Amino acid sequence: MNRTATTRAPHPPPAAEVRRVRPADAARTRAIRLEMLADSPLAFLETLAQAAARPHADYAARIAANSEGDRVAQFIAVADDRVVAHAGGTVIAEEPNVTVIFAVYVTPAWRGKGLIAALTEAVAAWSRAAGRPDLMLEVVVGNDRAVRAYERVGFVDTGVRLPHPTTAAMTELQMRRRA
Repeated sequence: MNRTATTRAPHPPPAAEVRRVRPADAARTRAIRLEMLADSPLAFLETLAQAAARPHADYAARIAANSEGDRVAQFIAVADDRVVAHAGGTVIAEEPNVTVIFAVYVTPAWRGKGLIAALTEAVAAWSRAAGRPDLMLEVVVGNDRAVRAYERVGFVDTGVRLPHPTTAAMTELQMRRRA
């Protein structure tokens, strides 16, 4: 009997639920924050040591505050009771019609699975509901993978270059799109 080996594709990972944070998400959101700072220390505005030293009560207060309202929000992707991705949105006084997307991170095992698009759309919907029709973000020059990911979800390089807020030797590029 001639048996032909069959190769089965691995089962795709379960879908992640993308939603706004809830107060009960504080511990899981803290865990993804520490992971993102360890994985990409130059991409965020605080160090792993600073974040790890912050008491849990501070995380809980921040998550509770960002779980409602239209000034600052955090969105997460949850799979198997674990936060696997994060993105935030905030308004800045200089541009009240723009939501700035910040702290975008996808855990390595989930990269390339559409979570950047899902998180961006969650922030965009929140931004539109708050009356802000535009989105903006900043990416370190040279982080081509992130730039390509943002281009795939509609962001365009504006040509604006800014000094990195914490590392003088680095520059950030600004990208924008409609919410």
